[in-house]
Amino acid sequence: MGAHREQWNSRIGFFLATVGSAVGLGNVWRFPTVVVQSGGGAFVLLFLIIVLIIGVPVIIVELTLGRRAQKNIIGTFASLAPGSKWWMVGLFGLAAVFVILSFYSVIAGWAAIYFVGSLLGIFNGLATEGLTVLYGEIVGHGFLPLLSQGIFMFTTIIIVSTGITGGIERWSKLLMPGIIIILFLLLGRTLLLEGAWEGVLWFLRPDLTQVNLSVALSAVGQVFFSFSLGMGAILTYGSYLSPRENIPQSAVLIAFADVAIALLMGLVIIPSLFVFNVQPEVGPGIIFVTLPSVFNTIPGSMIWSSLFFLMLTFAALTSAVSLLEVGVAYFIDARKWSRRAATIALGTFIFILGVPSNLSQGAWANALIFGRNFLDLMDFTASSILLPLGGFFTVIFLAWVWGTDSALKELNRGTSSFMWGNAWAFVVKYIIPVAIFYIFVSGML
Repeated sequence: MGAHREQWNSRIGFFLATVGSAVGLGNVWRFPTVVVQSGGGAFVLLFLIIVLIIGVPVIIVELTLGRRAQKNIIGTFASLAPGSKWWMVGLFGLAAVFVILSFYSVIAGWAAIYFVGSLLGIFNGLATEGLTVLYGEIVGHGFLPLLSQGIFMFTTIIIVSTGITGGIERWSKLLMPGIIIILFLLLGRTLLLEGAWEGVLWFLRPDLTQVNLSVALSAVGQVFFSFSLGMGAILTYGSYLSPRENIPQSAVLIAFADVAIALLMGLVIIPSLFVFNVQPEVGPGIIFVTLPSVFNTIPGSMIWSSLFFLMLTFAALTSAVSLLEVGVAYFIDARKWSRRAATIALGTFIFILGVPSNLSQGAWANALIFGRNFLDLMDFTASSILLPLGGFFTVIFLAWVWGTDSALKELNRGTSSFMWGNAWAFVVKYIIPVAIFYIFVSGML
């Protein structure tokens, strides 16, 4: 065990930080968008099943590896399989962190601009066409999105530089309750709209004729994206756990909280689309065009849109903090940098890496690589290549290299005995690798 490795101060701090890592833009815009594209309740049902079969077991995998090694994402594989090349699995996670945070900070910057814009009332009275034009002007502005991205990364750097207990844990305890309170306020407002329950039924009642392979694949992809799996964030947070922590129980609680927030998000957004018969835009458009047009039809629209974009900014921040921590932990452990130096250097590098994604929405909009603008290319690289590969090799490593017997010994340290241990070992060895590999190949095709 590392000599000066920090640990979580409290169970609730660890829980809120890990849920905060999982709850981000993926839950806010990706989940409702995928639900709308994939037939509503049928997708939600598959999503819940896959959370149980794949999501929870992989969270257990990452937390177990992290706690056992008490190291960063590369050091974990190096210390559990010394002298082998398995440390290279950590490179997928490290690369994913740089790529995801670079474009993530751009979209988080837009959320912050929209929060200020909502307070100033710049969306008032605009219909969908006007909001579409405004969205294009804001993201293509050049200076404003870069400034906002810079402020967002600066805030992330400050939180991570103050450490696990003083920074990440403290801020998670502030931000996560804020996210949940705002979500319930928005949910209450949505459900009071006339005709909202039709949307609720469509969202929650599975139409089994809609269930097919592509919906199932979308659900597996969403579970990975939604739970921050394969990028080392959960593994890194696991490395700050005490030996007394009951990992299976924590994994179930984290998964439950993440799913609850995704479902709440769906219940806020989808019934609103039904009520106002709005066709949702795909991707970020659902947040920056569709929702403001919905808010504008509700009395007190400034309040509701301001609350929504404040919540979105908070959610992006808790995820960004966990991503930056993955890289910072590596440079503190392996390169012996101070936390402050590592955070400032990596945060600045990631900001610079994000500039092309930012400009690809405006000045560089016509510069396409493989038919995609730079932001879309970074998104595709992370979600279709780096995350599935990182997740695949992490699971293979635990199941076949370090071994499920060693993993079960580690799991039983914090719990009297893990009653589902054998079932978990079977799923991790045979089912999850096949499922992830299949998604990866389908995503490539």
